[in-house]
Amino acid sequence: MNNDYILLKWGTLKGYRVADNPAAQGLIKQYMELGASASTIHQMDTPEQKQILCQLFEAHQGPIINDWSGEEMTVEKASRYVMEYGKD
Repeated sequence: MNNDYILLKWGTLKGYRVADNPAAQGLIKQYMELGASASTIHQMDTPEQKQILCQLFEAHQGPIINDWSGEEMTVEKASRYVMEYGKD
């Protein structure tokens, strides 16, 4: 059974489990190596980190969840959320 998931909040990665997906693990590693805050609200993703997150969504094999609403997001919706967050 695949229990992998991605949890998003404040336009960025809040939590994840990608134990069953080596490609996703590599993308998480790349993302973290660029710098990640211990507090999601303080994370300021670079354009490169946002691109990595979009690649992660494509490689991911489980639900992508918006932590605010509990809504399960499609790859397209999650990518738009990350890329457009805070642009209002």
